[in-house]
Amino acid sequence: MDLTTFGTPSPSSQGKTAFYAHSTPDTNEHNWQSLPEHLLNVGHGAGEFAAAFGAREMAEVKGYLHDLGKYTMPFQARLRGNPLRVDHSTWGARIAVQRFGPMGHLLAYGIAGHHAGLANGTGEGERTPLDERLKAQLPELDSTWEGDIPLPSKVAPPQGYRPYFEKGQQGNKRNSFQLAFLSRMLFSCLVDADFLDTERFYKRIENQPDHRTEGAALPSLAMLREHLDAYLRGMPAGGDVNPLRASILRHVRAQAEEAPGLFSLTVPTGGGKTLASLAFALDHAIRHGLRRVIFVIPFTSIVEQNAAVFRKALGPLGEVAVLEHHSSFVEQLPPRDDPEKYQSAKKLQLAMENWDAPIVVTTAVQFFEGLFAARPSQCRKLHNIAASVVILDEAQTMPLRLLRPCVASIDELARNYRTSVVLCTATQPALEAPAFEGGLTGVRELAPEPAKLFQKLERVRVRHVGAWSDDELAEQMRSRDQVLCIVNNRRHARAVYQAMADLPGARHLTTLMCAKHRREVLDEVRQMLKEKKPCRLVSTSLIEAGVDVDFPTVLRAEAGLDSIAQAAGRCNREGKRGVDASEVLIFANESEDWAPPPELTAYAQTAREVLRQFEGDPLSPPAIRRYFELLYWQKGGDKLDEPNLMGLLSSAMPDSLPLETLATKFRMIDSVQMPVIIAFDDTAREALRALEHAPGCGGLARQLQPYLVQLPRQGFDALYKAGAIAPVTPQKWGEQFMVLMHQDLYDPRFGLSWDNPSFIRVESLSW
Repeated sequence: MDLTTFGTPSPSSQGKTAFYAHSTPDTNEHNWQSLPEHLLNVGHGAGEFAAAFGAREMAEVKGYLHDLGKYTMPFQARLRGNPLRVDHSTWGARIAVQRFGPMGHLLAYGIAGHHAGLANGTGEGERTPLDERLKAQLPELDSTWEGDIPLPSKVAPPQGYRPYFEKGQQGNKRNSFQLAFLSRMLFSCLVDADFLDTERFYKRIENQPDHRTEGAALPSLAMLREHLDAYLRGMPAGGDVNPLRASILRHVRAQAEEAPGLFSLTVPTGGGKTLASLAFALDHAIRHGLRRVIFVIPFTSIVEQNAAVFRKALGPLGEVAVLEHHSSFVEQLPPRDDPEKYQSAKKLQLAMENWDAPIVVTTAVQFFEGLFAARPSQCRKLHNIAASVVILDEAQTMPLRLLRPCVASIDELARNYRTSVVLCTATQPALEAPAFEGGLTGVRELAPEPAKLFQKLERVRVRHVGAWSDDELAEQMRSRDQVLCIVNNRRHARAVYQAMADLPGARHLTTLMCAKHRREVLDEVRQMLKEKKPCRLVSTSLIEAGVDVDFPTVLRAEAGLDSIAQAAGRCNREGKRGVDASEVLIFANESEDWAPPPELTAYAQTAREVLRQFEGDPLSPPAIRRYFELLYWQKGGDKLDEPNLMGLLSSAMPDSLPLETLATKFRMIDSVQMPVIIAFDDTAREALRALEHAPGCGGLARQLQPYLVQLPRQGFDALYKAGAIAPVTPQKWGEQFMVLMHQDLYDPRFGLSWDNPSFIRVESLSW
């Protein structure tokens, strides 16, 4: 029996052969989705998405061709039960190249990879490179497609597209970078349109509601601004700092008329830049017809915190308007024994990953790794970055080893994708050309005279006190009633706490505590500070990430100047103490036990130099600028792009873009972090019990978010092998929800801890 002819397609009512895109259990095929319907739907949908950056026609063609290989008898036989796998993606890529030349190559990457992901144009990779795919033997393509699919005679570049014109090697790299970026953005339009059309089809078949078309619509940006304005009118107006915050807010909002592009918002810690950036973003988006606001936050630990601030500020609309997107739980998919079912299930599972919300709060890892990604699940959201306002919070935290590619991405979004990017920070990095090779141009400052702002908001004295032994540091903690100590790793924080644990008000913060636990500790700390009781807190750098506390003295282990500025923001935060009574003391560690990792050592050495040069005003804008100039100069060009991503693109052409390699090499976090749920209180325990019977897990996953501790893979695996963690209802959820089974490993003072020496090295490398 010839399996390739198994289940021959039946003729349609017009007498020609019917071709289908998706099947159902109904064997008479009356409710199957026709192939022309799916291709046209996806083409139109992808075109709508790409219209935001002038590439409607390119995306439409990409959508029309993506499943062209389903116009083959073997694939139609597969829909009817034939077990043989069929390549249905390559035919569309081949036709794109044949019909449209170099522009067709840009389309072909995403067409060929719309299930498996983007491959390299040539050379090695986990996926078969595009040039080999285009030469592969394929089943005969039925000519019916040419009457069903309206292809244009040629495909033009996006309207208004601006190439990078700098001459020389840098210009070559950036032009190839732009082609790779465009290919990825078009891929995003395709996979999102494909997922959505597939979802709509199966929801209709299963009589399920479509949440995108039923129920209340998402609120408009204008509606959100009305609620924000009402909230801002109710903000406190008295005191020393609030009038200045109000003045900053008015000035920043007045700049919303400026044309879309690149902006900076340089406001000292405590100057109200979070709400000022939200207000500007809404005003600017409404004025220029932009679609959404995306906040990019450097640390997962404060995504939830910032999202809560925005929800509160946006009133009753905040709950539906604000989307948090960060990767805490491991994706689980059905078994891959049936690839077609697997892909359909994956499409449905990814339905919430396209950032289709007015306000998105995400991590820098999600944002930047997405811009270099190759997997459909990571790329799906990218087209929704176009025609948006992106607030890059704490812009100075972009990793040095990937700084050049990150800066190139920011520039490209503003240059060709109608995106306004705001570099929002108290310590503005020196990223402008020509001082920074290939840097940003035309960046407009939103804040009123930053240098004067820093003078007005100066609240602390910063000085370096030399090296302290462990005993000297402990004595400093003992000699002060209210003091915050920030160190560079979790083991050191624990050791400092243990040296003063007998003192009144001794507290400890670490990322080995779940967020709910940390919140309780911080509530206690704030209450002790308010009541002027003794409060001695030791923490890792997590407390520098937007945590609102106000100490008279901060002790900071040597770090980068931007980290020192963040630490200073926890001292005399409200300006109620005199400047001379509020000090930030920077110390070096005598003990080699607490030596920072090499990269942090480079930051600390550069900060030490700037502290010497700007002894009287080390946190002023000129000092910060000098710090970053020194840091970038010391690192040198290659160290700002360690994986050599821009170098990989130096000679790439449309048919040889290394898309998979770029995705593999662009990693903002080298070590994979794995989430463990801590049954910290009754709420967590109830949510865990509910997982055993819940039909879906989305709401429960969100409830469990505050109870997670992220562990390095090595530590996670060791706990798993020891039986200390186990999956919740594995027959239902697989290993998506891993819970700590041995509660004695979770200490109310230290969080998740272990005594096994094999864990010590893992712990010391994590903050």
